[in-house]
Amino acid sequence: MAVHTSSAAEAAAPTTRERILTEALDLFAQSGYGGASMRELARRVGIRESSLYNHFPGKAAILEAIVSEHGPASSASRLGEPRYKQLARQPAAFCRQFALDLVEQWSDPREHQFQKVITAERNRVPGIRAKFADHFYAREQSMMTDYFRGFALAGLVKTPDPRETARLFAAGLIYIRLEHYVMGASPSPRPKVIEAIDRYLAFFLSLIAAGEDTDNKKRKTKGENRGKAAPD
Repeated sequence: MAVHTSSAAEAAAPTTRERILTEALDLFAQSGYGGASMRELARRVGIRESSLYNHFPGKAAILEAIVSEHGPASSASRLGEPRYKQLARQPAAFCRQFALDLVEQWSDPREHQFQKVITAERNRVPGIRAKFADHFYAREQSMMTDYFRGFALAGLVKTPDPRETARLFAAGLIYIRLEHYVMGASPSPRPKVIEAIDRYLAFFLSLIAAGEDTDNKKRKTKGENRGKAAPD
């Protein structure tokens, strides 16, 4: 039994690579990319400096890995998960799930560190700005557009342009983030953020004629028609 518990604990423990990225994010946020040294990073992780190079070829590669796992990258990864694909015919539920996941992301201290790092360093490290802005935002927006296109084709929303609808949806959420997490002296309490999210979702869904009633009617109609002969 004890062996079982030990094995589970070992499996849950962060890997050396994960520890390097966690400590690097904290160090870059505190000292800046330029002011952070590999020696200090190794000290924080608890390994030799030479051992860092067994995992990453250099400091730029560490920053690139951080960019690949936070911000738009994490949002794009979520959109490909089964729990989102199950909402491919439920626009209201999809939008709410995406917004609530963003609230969790915004509330994560690591996300605050990441935004501080990427804002300061994206113009200083070759390739980072392009990878962050073009690759990850493009991937996230493309996946979001595909969802709204699917909603429109299924008659679940009304929009002449799924891409612009996806951008409008994202823009409202970005503004909420700025208002409640970036511009103030301190982040807003979670209930206040959720209230703002709910108010925005109600407005946005009304613009595209989508809602819980629409989702339910479509599912109900599909269930009622199952097994019935198609009309001539």
